[in-house]
Amino acid sequence: MKIGLINENSQADKNKMIYDCLVETAGSMGHEVLNFGMYTKEDENQLTYVQNGILAAVLLNAGVVDYVVTGCGTGEGAMLALNSFPGVLCGHVADPSDAYMFAQINDGNAVAMPFAKGFGWGAELNLKYTFEQLFKTEGGQGYPKERAVPEQRNKKILDGVKEVTYNKLTDILLKLDSELAAGALSTEGFDKYFWDNCKDDEIKTAVKNILGR
Repeated sequence: MKIGLINENSQADKNKMIYDCLVETAGSMGHEVLNFGMYTKEDENQLTYVQNGILAAVLLNAGVVDYVVTGCGTGEGAMLALNSFPGVLCGHVADPSDAYMFAQINDGNAVAMPFAKGFGWGAELNLKYTFEQLFKTEGGQGYPKERAVPEQRNKKILDGVKEVTYNKLTDILLKLDSELAAGALSTEGFDKYFWDNCKDDEIKTAVKNILGR
C-alpha cells in the first residue's frame, strides 16, 4: 500500500518527525510512504487544511496513493476538509484505540490527526503506536468481532450514500477557486509523485488545466 503524508502550514515543522514515524512503523510492514509536504514552515507553497482536502482527494481518486495521513492543530479542520470530497473517507484519529477502531469498523482511506492539541511529551511514541494500529492488519474486519457483519454492511451502505451525495471530482476541481486549487496542487511533493503514479487520465487532464500545463 502507498501511504501519502500531507502537512498544512501550521504544523509543517513536525513533518520530518511524522514521516520518520510512518516509515519506521508502516514502512516496516511493507508499505511505501510518500511525503507530499509541507516540509517546513518556510516552504514557498503554503498549504491550508482546506487545501489538504483538495490534495488528498486528487491523490486518492487518481490512485497515486491508497491512504492519506494528514492533520492540523486539532485534526478537526483537516477531517472536515477531506470529507468534503468524493472517494475520501477520513476519520479523526488521536490515539491507538481510535486508529484500531476506525480501521476495523469504518475502513476508511484517510486519517486526520491532532498535531498540536495534546501533542507534548511522548508524542512520537503515540504516533508510532497509532500508526501500528492503523496499518498492521487489513481494515474492515470488525470490532468487536461479533459486530463484523453489520459493520461491514453499514460501510457498504455509507459508500453507496456517498456516491449519490457527492459530485464527480473532476467537476468539483474545475469549479473551485483557481488559486485555491492550484496552490493545493503545486507542492514539491505533488510534482514529484503525481505524474508518474496517476492512474486516472481524466483527473490528470483536470490537474493540467488547473496548473496551466
